[in-house]
Amino acid sequence: MTIQRGTIEDEKIYSKELDEEIELLVYLPANFSPLYKYSLLIAQDGKDYFQMGRIPRIADELLAEEQIENLIIVGVPYRNTEDRWQKYHPDGQKQEAYIRFLAHELVPFLDEKYPGYHVGYGRALAGDSLAATVSLMAALRYPHTFGKVIMHSPHVDDKVMNAVDEAQDYKQLSLYHVIGLEETKVTRMNGEIDDFLTPNRSLHNLFYEKGFDCFYDEFEGGHTWKFWQADLKRALLTMFE
Repeated sequence: MTIQRGTIEDEKIYSKELDEEIELLVYLPANFSPLYKYSLLIAQDGKDYFQMGRIPRIADELLAEEQIENLIIVGVPYRNTEDRWQKYHPDGQKQEAYIRFLAHELVPFLDEKYPGYHVGYGRALAGDSLAATVSLMAALRYPHTFGKVIMHSPHVDDKVMNAVDEAQDYKQLSLYHVIGLEETKVTRMNGEIDDFLTPNRSLHNLFYEKGFDCFYDEFEGGHTWKFWQADLKRALLTMFE
């Protein structure tokens, strides 16, 4: 079977919330047509999902086999590690503005440019580590804008747990949450070592107690793209089948 490859376009959007121009990577399926409608997946750590995660290639294969629905993938890259921390971490000075950018600026831009469903269940957020954290926080803040979240090994702290605990309007949210069994000693960018597994288990328990619609699994592996990349096919199948 010959698999047709989709195209990757470069886009730019100026964010008033962040006061900066943000570059985007946009994957359009091989059969893209404005006559069809598409679900939308917005990936934080966008360049990582496109390059290390190889998500366009995985989407090509699943779409060719008609295993997932029509899908456009938008990658939102970060500039550097400091920029990433400021925008994605719950303590980052730009996290609130970044979440507003996603909901109030990026979504209207994409809704106008591409033929989507323009409802929450037609839009998903994805991220790994801190990028997963901000994706979850954005969906909790705007559950009618973002209906699905794919989380690979999210950073979990008290602010994240409190946001989930205090969430009330979440019944329409669908979550995909995985964590590695070897993520007990993760070395952060600043050199500190953290246990990711235990807080993620606590987060899963809280999702379960509150009745979130959530797929959860613990994979054999650690806090690297080697393992997240291997999980992406299942993630797309689970959320877009």
